[in-house]
Amino acid sequence: MSVFAIETRSLGKLYRSRWSGKEVHAVNDVTLQVERGTTFGLLGPNGAGKTTFVKMLLSAVHPTTGEARIFGSDARIPSSRIPIGYLPENHRFPTYLTGYAMLDFYAALSGMDSKPRRKRIPELLELVGLAEWGDVRLRKYSKGMLQRVGLAQALMHDPALLILDEPSDGVDPVGRRHIRDILQSLEERGVTIFLNSHLLVEVEAFCRDVAILNKGRVALQGKVRELTAGKGYRLTVPAAMPGNLHAAVSASASACTPRDGVVDLQYADRAAVNLAIDMLRREQVEIEALAPTVSTLEDIFIRSVEGGSANV
Repeated sequence: MSVFAIETRSLGKLYRSRWSGKEVHAVNDVTLQVERGTTFGLLGPNGAGKTTFVKMLLSAVHPTTGEARIFGSDARIPSSRIPIGYLPENHRFPTYLTGYAMLDFYAALSGMDSKPRRKRIPELLELVGLAEWGDVRLRKYSKGMLQRVGLAQALMHDPALLILDEPSDGVDPVGRRHIRDILQSLEERGVTIFLNSHLLVEVEAFCRDVAILNKGRVALQGKVRELTAGKGYRLTVPAAMPGNLHAAVSASASACTPRDGVVDLQYADRAAVNLAIDMLRREQVEIEALAPTVSTLEDIFIRSVEGGSANV
């Protein structure tokens, strides 16, 4: 059995205009591996190819080149999709159905018998915080509530792989925290979660691994912890100190930023910041703050999209 929940090799999708003959590579030579039981975030600007990539995993779109495998099975084989739960972006559920009826309908489509459906639906409504809304028609649900009942739909058959496209879209901060808690509990049970989202703070807080697509290609991929690891140190000192001392501690700093009576000095490594601290303490200058500097996932995303590609 494959150790990967998702594996793609040189996956690509080429679209060709019927009228002009112009070719567009929606996805171009994408090779990814998502380990079982991990949380993986797929990022990219609009038009980067994220949705097309997901559709190829689900065989809703057939690749032009390469292959995709789900738990070791060819993604084009219908049986490979049995262990997948999926919540698409901008989903459209029949609004004349109640929450309970909608879940019952989609569970039946997935092949669940009536008895396990009757047991599972109340559990899921409780899980997503909609226990009192099961008999209410979906047309009366807010957008955030529709997202939560959509998540319940994706979990109906207890999937081993959960693919979520913008699961927090339209959900308030409390609801986003609730959804994140649900996903964390699933992760602890060994469920693989593949998350496609524009909320970079959510992805950074939740996902272990990420890949950034740009113009159909992988611009960057790696572990979130390694990508956002410390890149240096920020030393904050009083602005009022002898000029020669200021010049000495600033000499090895890569940046010097005055603000509100203090100065932020950026150092690339531990040796440089320790040398500056030694000089300050000899002159009995109080240090306001010292902290490691890290890159946020948003910083990394913007650099990857605007500054070219890299791989980690």
